[in-house]
Parts: sequence; C-alpha cells; structure tokens
Amino acid sequence: MEVIKNQVDDLNIEVTVNIKGEDYAEQEKKRLAAYRRSADFKGFRKGMVPAQLVKKIYGDQALYETINGIVSEQLDKFIKDNDLHILGEPISSESQKEIEWVDGADFEFKFDLGLSPKIDFELSKDDKLPYYKINVTEDAKSKMKENIFRQYGQLEEGGAAGEDDYVVVDFAQGEKVVEGAYVSVSKVEGDAKKNFVGAKVDDKFSVNVTEAFTNETDRASMLKMKKEELAEMDPVWDATVVNVKTFVPAVESQETYDKIFGKDTVKTPEEFDAKIAERLEGEYKQEADYRLSQDLRKYLVDKAGVQVPEEFLKRWLYESNKEKFSKEDVDREFDSFLGDFRWQLVRGYLMKKFDLKIEDKDMLDAAKAYASYQYAMYGMGNVPEQFITDAAMNILKDERQIRNIEESVENEKVIAAVKETISLQNKKISEAKFRELK
Repeated sequence: MEVIKNQVDDLNIEVTVNIKGEDYAEQEKKRLAAYRRSADFKGFRKGMVPAQLVKKIYGDQALYETINGIVSEQLDKFIKDNDLHILGEPISSESQKEIEWVDGADFEFKFDLGLSPKIDFELSKDDKLPYYKINVTEDAKSKMKENIFRQYGQLEEGGAAGEDDYVVVDFAQGEKVVEGAYVSVSKVEGDAKKNFVGAKVDDKFSVNVTEAFTNETDRASMLKMKKEELAEMDPVWDATVVNVKTFVPAVESQETYDKIFGKDTVKTPEEFDAKIAERLEGEYKQEADYRLSQDLRKYLVDKAGVQVPEEFLKRWLYESNKEKFSKEDVDREFDSFLGDFRWQLVRGYLMKKFDLKIEDKDMLDAAKAYASYQYAMYGMGNVPEQFITDAAMNILKDERQIRNIEESVENEKVIAAVKETISLQNKKISEAKFRELK
C-alpha cells in the first residue's frame, strides 16, 4: 500500500492512495465471513451457507466496502500524520480514472484536499475605524411623530373615498352575495380604481374582480371562497358601497401620550419631544452598531489577507449539495458564500486569540433575546419571563437554531473584544450622509 502526496500549491494537495490485492485480501475475507455468518438462505442452516455462494451474492459489496474502508482509513491517517487542517472533506480528483471493481486487482484513488490558510495578525490601538453618531434633527423628530400618530390612528366614517381610504362593499352576482368586504382603495388595480376613488355610500357599479384584485389570495379572502373556486366563477360582480372608512391619525393629546408610553409617563409636549429624540437616538445607535460590525468584519478579513482554495471550495460545495443545487446555483452564490466563509475563519482565529468561550448562559441569553424578538414581531411586548425562558429552551432543542445562535454569540463576543482592542473614532454624521455610506 502506498500514499503519495502532491503539493499542488500552498492551499491544495492531491493525495494518491495505491492499494494492491494483498493489501485488502484478508479484510475482504473477514467481511465475507461475517456475511456468511448472518446469511439466511432457504435450504441452508444459518451460518452454513457455502462460501462460494456467499461470495457470488455478496462479493461485489464486500469488495467495495473493504476498499472504501481502507481508503478512508489511509486518508484519515495521512491527514493526522501530516497535521493538516483541511477545509470541507477530501473530494475525488478530477484526474481520477474510472474504477473497475475487479476482485484481486490493484486500485488507485486520487483525492483533492483544500487546506485551511494560516491566519496570524495583531490588533492594537493603531488600528482605527470610524464609529458614527447620527445627528437627531427636528425634521427626523417630526417624521417620527407623524409615523407614530399614524400608527395609533383609527378608521372613522368618511364621505367620498380617497386613495388611502377603505370602502366597505357588498358584492352580488345573481343570488350569490358577499357582504361587508373591505376594499383598500390603494390596492385596486386597472380601470376599476376610478369607481372606488370618490365612491360614496349607496354608489353602485360593476367590477371585474380578476382585473381589479390580481392577488389570488387577497381576492379569495375578499370574496370568502377558496382559491380553486376563483377560476370557475364569472369575474364580473355588482358592487354596492355600504360604507366609507377614512384613516385618521391620532392627535397629540394626553390620551395619545398614555397609549404610546403608558399612563402619565409623558405629560407635556416638551417631554414628548424628549422621548421622541430618545427613541431616535436608540434607533440610530442600533444602525451605527450594525454598520460598525460590518465595517469591522471587512477590516479584519482584509487585514488577515485570507486566501482560500476557491476552486476546491466551489467543487466541494457542489459535490456536497448536488441533490439540492446545480453548478450554476453554486457559481451564482459563491461570492456571498466566500465572504461569509472568510469571516468564519477569521472569527475562529480571534476566538482563540482572545481566549473567548461560549458558555451555556450565553446560549440561553441569546435564545431568550431571539424569543422576545419573535413575540414582539406579533405585537406581544410584555410576555412573562417564564414564557420567554420556555420558548428559549425549545429553540435550543433545534440543531439548526443552535448553530445559528452559536454563530451569533461568536460574532458578538469577537466584535466586543475587537472594539476594546482597537481605536474607535467617533464621527458625527447626518442621517442622509449615513444612508449614502457604501
């Protein structure tokens, strides 16, 4: 048996494993004996099936399993003995010849290995990055107030429907009637919109619902029927306006203050203005922190000068996922993968450099934060702590979720450590200029 190393370049190795007949004969014999002991053939007692019959039935399988076991063992030994840090898994070389599985023959297997690059760099206060502080302006506060008033607004009785209003309609088609359908005027398409804009109570008109409401799901919901029923119906309906609902934003008042911030938390326009500024500062800080994390990631990857065996990785991605993705899919997404992969390597290096560890508490805290975020997405802001904890524990039972949370925690720990090590230069900037940053 012979294992030959061909160092293609710093990041690529081709390994050839040569196996002769005598290298695998004994193992193959033992494997066939195992098959014989467990073989269940009619007319023979278990374990007493003739060896030649067992070989005829199981010979090819035994040969294949034996050779693959030896090759795998030799590859693992080669990687360990040479202290190689490989990326992904070894893949069959493009120069591999087709294998003829003949018992007693010699075999040659060629594999490509992609090596993990050596990463070694230092960080100090000489490393500088900007940290942006976005200015809170009167215009920004005014827009936020407007958005909040709209958020806490309500529908009221209206006259003639405007572009942003709702029209409550009874649809009729012969004896078939759909009562009280809410129609958002802004979502009506085509020529039908002219019937809804300016519509008043008791107005009647015909509407082709297929042309006016092109989204099948919305159309089926409006007409209170299943989507599969839409194709069979006549699309033209008679519409009668039974109500017009106009959206009216909330007004600045003590009642509105209490709805937004809780009872008596804010009592004056000045306190309201201060709360708005505080909320904006919080949102801007989140954006600035995210921007810094992205800038840090790029800076660190560039500083590390990470070189990876790109062609090997592209082939490995395809070979590992050929049932899910085509080569075109891999090519299309490769640049994005490469960026994430380089950062993963640098992040792993910095976890070791700063001696950072992920504790169980870190994982639970991150899972609880994610659970709280999910509840908030559904408008549930004051969920009991036990509910949050239970949801977090369920999240941590999912392997995919565990990996995502672990990666998130690693990111946070590395970014926090780097921020303490380098120099962050505070820079004030307008919101408009911040949005223009690339």
